Amino acid sequence: MLSKVLGLIRDRLLAHVFLPEKIDIFWAAFRLPDLIFQIIILGALSVAFIPVFTEHLENKGKEDAFAMARAVLSVALAIFIVITVVMYIFAEPIIGSFIAPGFSLARQLQVVELTRIILFGQVILVFGSFFIGISQSFQRFIIPSLAPVFYNFGIILGIVFLSKQWGITGAAYGVVIGAFLHAAIQLPLIWSIGFRFKLPLNFFNTGVREIMRLMSVRTIGLSAEQINETVGLALASIASVGSVTFLTFAQHLQVVPIGLFGATLAQAALPVLSAERARGKIEEFKITILTTLQQILFLTLPATVILIVIRIPVVRLIFGASQFNWEATVLTGATLAFLSVGLAAQAISLLLVRGFYALKDTKTPVLVSLFVVMLNIILGVYLIVILKLDVWSIGLANSTAAIVSAVLLFWALHKKVGNFDLKSVLGPFSKMLMATIIMGASLYIPIKLLDQVIFDTTRTINLLVLTGLSSIFALSIYVAVVWFLKVRELSTYLELIKRFGRWQSVVKSKEILPETV
Repeated sequence: MLSKVLGLIRDRLLAHVFLPEKIDIFWAAFRLPDLIFQIIILGALSVAFIPVFTEHLENKGKEDAFAMARAVLSVALAIFIVITVVMYIFAEPIIGSFIAPGFSLARQLQVVELTRIILFGQVILVFGSFFIGISQSFQRFIIPSLAPVFYNFGIILGIVFLSKQWGITGAAYGVVIGAFLHAAIQLPLIWSIGFRFKLPLNFFNTGVREIMRLMSVRTIGLSAEQINETVGLALASIASVGSVTFLTFAQHLQVVPIGLFGATLAQAALPVLSAERARGKIEEFKITILTTLQQILFLTLPATVILIVIRIPVVRLIFGASQFNWEATVLTGATLAFLSVGLAAQAISLLLVRGFYALKDTKTPVLVSLFVVMLNIILGVYLIVILKLDVWSIGLANSTAAIVSAVLLFWALHKKVGNFDLKSVLGPFSKMLMATIIMGASLYIPIKLLDQVIFDTTRTINLLVLTGLSSIFALSIYVAVVWFLKVRELSTYLELIKRFGRWQSVVKSKEILPETV
């Protein structure tokens, strides 16, 4: 939560200091470094590293697992550095042709400059990302979750202290500072766990070969997903000046609940699912998947309604600065609303994909991903290039693809594990959906009445009060309805809140995890 809050503060500072067309340059510069990082590093971590590391830990002991981790880190770092050097050299033609074709030549050259700075930061980020994978394999989640907090903090430092001298380039230097902090904050935990980076390195460790085998298919899927992100950014650069910023800001707001309620639960479930698969406990595996899926839906469905109904107040509160005018607010809000339609689907897809990873099946998620990415790109090109709609249509294409992806992934996993108990899925889902619809009406009606009759929402404090009171009222209605319908997830989270009040229970994540995920 702190990481997401700092991310929004980072965006608010960008909107306060720079015009949207300047912020476009910063986000466009992120695309190429993030593309190679996602494919090479996060691909290895999400697909193969944690399941393989967990299996080595369970069956061969800590030292063997650490030897494998050292070898994988070394190979991944070597590959990443070579590709980074190539991208550094050829950044200019790549940016001009594929990343930001709608930008002027001068703006493209600025994107190239910032891209080269951010590439250096991504090399440092490799270490921090592998530290997270090792810590989570030991079911340590608190310190790894702080790493992104410090990453965003570093970018904020760059915006606040370096932008006066270097302009938007100061934010890029902040990325490098953040990457260093991301790794440094984890060193004490990694040291206490027992991991050491020793020489000589065994590049031919069996774990490296297994991870490369698991990644080989998934790399295709990751590449397709990154192409999808790149096409989305390129289409936004064509739509209008500032649209890259509008799309990026809307995505950042939408991923807050996905990160809080989808990614966190899915990531926490991965080592548990991997251990259950390693022990052959397929029935427990199925229970963990369904329980976690319902918990994600319980939290993301109301978040969807909140972002759709109060999209304009949310955008104004977060990004409403002197440099971010009303037109920018409306376009960002519309994009946010259409993106939010697929919010719950995206969140549960994170879990379902990790279910396949725990089963060491990377082929099925890749096939689904290829189909969905193709669908998304076709829709995006049709809406932006042919129909010439505004940037919000990219959000519509993304949500359509996200819903199709979630349905296909669930059905494929359902067949792979010998069928889920569908009644136990559809029953709670229908109750939560009903409660969400009632909540939406409870949020829309009072916010419209209060906005027109009582509150002068041109003032920030009044807008904050209106948004806060309406949201609290609507959430209360949601809780009351799910309580009346006897949705089990409510009691699960109430129990977690009670335990959260006892700090000793919080830090012992192993004790909480089996009951909540």
